Amino acid sequence: ETLATSLGKKAVEFASIVKTGRTHLADATPITLGQEFSGYEAQVRQGIARINRSLVTILELPIGGTAVGTGVNTHPQFAAKVVTELSARTGLAFKEAPNHFEAQAAKDAVVEMSGQLKTIACSLAKIGNDIRWLGSGPRCGLSEIFLPEVQPGSSIMPAKVNPVIAESLLMVCAQVIGNDSAVMICGHSGGNFELNVMMPVMVYNILQSISLLAASAKNFAAKCVDGIEPNLPRIHELAEANISVVTSLAPKIGYDKAAQLAKEAYKTGATVREVAIKHNVLPTEELDRVLDLMSMTKPGL
Repeated sequence: ETLATSLGKKAVEFASIVKTGRTHLADATPITLGQEFSGYEAQVRQGIARINRSLVTILELPIGGTAVGTGVNTHPQFAAKVVTELSARTGLAFKEAPNHFEAQAAKDAVVEMSGQLKTIACSLAKIGNDIRWLGSGPRCGLSEIFLPEVQPGSSIMPAKVNPVIAESLLMVCAQVIGNDSAVMICGHSGGNFELNVMMPVMVYNILQSISLLAASAKNFAAKCVDGIEPNLPRIHELAEANISVVTSLAPKIGYDKAAQLAKEAYKTGATVREVAIKHNVLPTEELDRVLDLMSMTKPGL
């Protein structure tokens, strides 16, 4: 929630900053920096929703099944009373598992929860990597954003600023993904017949994953995301140089002609606007409207 809120604030703050979109690591049609960050916020909020969905089954307890799920040697009301007491003490909506044989022989609910944590780790790794790339530079990379400086610099290169907070997040994500692999193996290899005997390592891994993700998400929000600033001159420079803006001309002049303009712009180093003016493909007023970068980010309006 903390990280989603931080990303959401940046999405609003950066809403009017038009920049180059990228697909296949190549220039693509324009996007706003705010739209980019809104995607990151959505990833995190969807991760929260995934966790909430997986809580439904992980709160089902096999208590009362005794040895193999039959409930031999226990009072018929034991499970219900224990579940009620546990729920009252913890504030969690525990319930008795509807099928004790499944609940004891398999730990699919734990595997599911671990899988959701792995999905969140994948989301955070994507976000962390994007932010590292966007902040790469300061002169020989993208350098579209400035990351907060949280260390004095490289041990060998004075004043070099490394994206260490994003990198710490990536290390956590790698650990969580590894933890999930172990949980998955325990789920299918440890669940022989009526009892899964690998619960200890499953529990250890899932609790570690929760702890690591929670701590790193808060740290990433406070020490990285909250302090991100846009490099407006660089963003504007790259947006204007982007050849893919020719896409908006294709409906007006045809795909082939637009492709010719793009190739000429690439070969000569000119902007698409300059090449379009040179060849007089559209009246100036219409050309300005079609090549307006902000309008390309909101084509439905």
